[in-house]
Amino acid sequence: MITKVIAKKNNVTWFNGCVRREDREKLHDHKGAVIWFTGLSASGKSTIAHLVEKELHNKGCSTYTLDGDNVRHGLCADLAFSSEDRVENIRRIGEIVKLFVDTGIIVLAAFISPYRKDRRKLRSLFHDGQFLEIYVDCPPEICSRRDQKGLYAKARAGIIKEFTGISAPYEFPENPSLTISSHKQNPKEAVDKVMRLIRQQHIIEEHGFAIKQAGGGVS
Repeated sequence: MITKVIAKKNNVTWFNGCVRREDREKLHDHKGAVIWFTGLSASGKSTIAHLVEKELHNKGCSTYTLDGDNVRHGLCADLAFSSEDRVENIRRIGEIVKLFVDTGIIVLAAFISPYRKDRRKLRSLFHDGQFLEIYVDCPPEICSRRDQKGLYAKARAGIIKEFTGISAPYEFPENPSLTISSHKQNPKEAVDKVMRLIRQQHIIEEHGFAIKQAGGGVS
């Protein structure tokens, strides 16, 4: 990978600490993983991601949600929306998410992430079962009606350039871990489907939380 080549050139060596990811996962009582939501703007990615995080948090999980707009306030504030900048945006986020997962945290990531190549690179950063790709499917015309920011109208008027789904492409996942049709399913149904997948992948184990909560004096 390019990053490894650059690191070698600059004489940078990864240092393995005394605490392993498995040790951190044992402390959290669940596995570290990323639930990556991809889809058009206003498809419902962020809404579902935050609701899933709330469900996990209520079960005692250590979680964090990364959202497209929030990340562009800081980490990626210097990037625009050209194809090159979109690639760099996802690359940076992927490296941050990898660090989160190494801490044993469950990360909910909601990004358009329009290119299959970038999503394949993301998946390659993680071990089997650590990366779940959720495709939030929603027709552009419905996304446009939901759009409270008026972005679709600005894109159609030519005010916003290179807008995904209008003037820039979105490459839908060919083999996602789960597809949610947000125009056909309500948020609760979507959350239930994601939670079922998380359990199937053994990222969380319900009995583990019961033990953890009982030990904390919860009646």
